[in-house]
Amino acid sequence: MTFSSLGLSAPILKAIAEQGYDTPSPIQAEAIPVVLVGDDVMAAAQTGTGKTAGFTLPILQKLINGPKVKANHIRVLILTPTRELAAQVAASVETYSKHLSISSTVVFGGVKINPQMIKLRRGVDVLVATPGRLLDLYNQNAVKFNTVEVLVLDEADRMLDMGFMPDIRRILALLPKKRQNLMFSATFSGPIRTLAKSIVHQAVEISVAPPNATAATVKQWVCPVDKKRKPALLAKLIRANDWGQVLVFTRTKHGANRLTRDLESQGIIATAIHGNKSQGARTRALAEFKQGEVQVLVATDIAARGLDIHQLPHVVNFDLPNVAADYVHRIGRTGRAGADGEAVSLVCADEFAELVEIERLTQTLLTRETFAGFEPVHELPESRLDMRPPRKKKPNNSRKTQGERANSASKNGPRKASSKRAGNNAGNSSAKSSAKPKSKTGANHSERDSETKKKRPARRRKSFNGYGQSAGSGTANK
Repeated sequence: MTFSSLGLSAPILKAIAEQGYDTPSPIQAEAIPVVLVGDDVMAAAQTGTGKTAGFTLPILQKLINGPKVKANHIRVLILTPTRELAAQVAASVETYSKHLSISSTVVFGGVKINPQMIKLRRGVDVLVATPGRLLDLYNQNAVKFNTVEVLVLDEADRMLDMGFMPDIRRILALLPKKRQNLMFSATFSGPIRTLAKSIVHQAVEISVAPPNATAATVKQWVCPVDKKRKPALLAKLIRANDWGQVLVFTRTKHGANRLTRDLESQGIIATAIHGNKSQGARTRALAEFKQGEVQVLVATDIAARGLDIHQLPHVVNFDLPNVAADYVHRIGRTGRAGADGEAVSLVCADEFAELVEIERLTQTLLTRETFAGFEPVHELPESRLDMRPPRKKKPNNSRKTQGERANSASKNGPRKASSKRAGNNAGNSSAKSSAKPKSKTGANHSERDSETKKKRPARRRKSFNGYGQSAGSGTANK
C-alpha cells in the first residue's frame, strides 16, 4: 500500500514525498480512510508509529474544498496535553499543508498571549492548543468555536492523568454538537474509554498494537545500583559506551536540575527540561539537543509526550516512574519508526515495587546487568512475572481543581478541618470553631487529644505480593 492509494490529493502527496515517505505505517493505513469518510475514531498505537500524520493528513484533505474561515473562527481544533507536543503537531500540520491554501497556528501557555491573539484575528483553519491557554483566549473573545468541524484529542490518556478534565469538559460544552471527533492515544485505559464514550458517536475503534506494548526494536535492560551512586554510574555508562545523544528521565524537577549539575561537573554537556522552565528555555534546550550541541537532555514525565527526536539512540530511566504506563511512553522516545534503540533503567532497592509494576504491565521480565564497580550494597530483590492485570490506582485528589474541590465539599458536607483556602464566612467560622483549645499547662494538645493518641492501634505490616518485601519497608507504599 502507498499513500497515493489512500485518496489524498496531489499537493499533500507531494509534501509527503518531500519528507521521504512513500508507505503509510499500520496506524496511518487504517485511520486515514476512516477519517476521510467522516466517522468518529478511537485509535490506539505505540508511540513513534506515526499517529500524528494519521489524523493530520486526512484532516487537511477534508479542509481543501471547505468554506473560507471567518475572523477569530477555526475549523479544526487539536488539543494536546503539553507545549512540546502542541509544537510538534503544529509543525506536522505546517509541513503537510505547505502546498495548500490552509492556515494553521499553535497556542500554549508560558509565552505572551498577545501575538497569539493577533494570529487568531483573521481566523485559522487548524488550531493546535493546550486546554488552559485555549480557555484564556476564549475568555478574551480571541477565538470562537461555532464553526468547528473536527475535534482531535491527542494523547487523551495523558490529559486525564494531568488533571485537564475540567478544562476539557468546558471546551466540549462550547463546541458545536455536530462535529467529527478523533481520539488518538498510545493507550486507552478504563477512565479514558469512559470519557471517550461520552464524546464520540459510534466511533470506529482502531488498534494496531497490544495495550502498553513496547517496540520490539528497543533493547530494554535494568542496572541495579544504590541510589547515591546513580549519577556516577550514569556518567560512567555515557563515557564507557561513547553515547553521543542520551535522553534521561527523572521523577522530579529538582532532581532533573540536580542531575544536570552533577553531569556538568564531570565534563558532560547536559541541560534540563521540565515544567518550571520557561517555554523559551524548553524550546532552546530541545533544539540544542536535536542539533547535537547538548549531549544529555534531562527531562521529567511532563515532557515525555511530544519529544519527537529523529533516531534517538538511548533513553535512561534515572528514576523509575510512579505510574507504570509512563515507562512505556518514556522508552517510546527511542526505537521510533522501526529504528533500533536502547532503554536503560537505573534501579535501586527502594524502587523494587515500581519495577514489579512495570514488568507486570508490559508482561516482560527485564534483563539485569550489574556494572563492575557499582554493585549495590542494598540488593535489588529478584522479581517474577505477575500475570494478573495491573492494579487500578485510586484517583489522586491533589490533582483536583479548585472547582472540583468545591463541588466535592458541597456533596459531602462541610469539612471538619479548618482550611486557609476557605473563601466564605461559613468556612471561616467553622475554622475558628474547630481550633483546638490550649490546655492549662500551655501544651499544644488537649488532654482529650493525647488520650485519643494513646488508644490508637498500631499499624500492621502487610507482606507485598509474595516478593519478600514488606509494606513497611518503604517500597511497597510508594
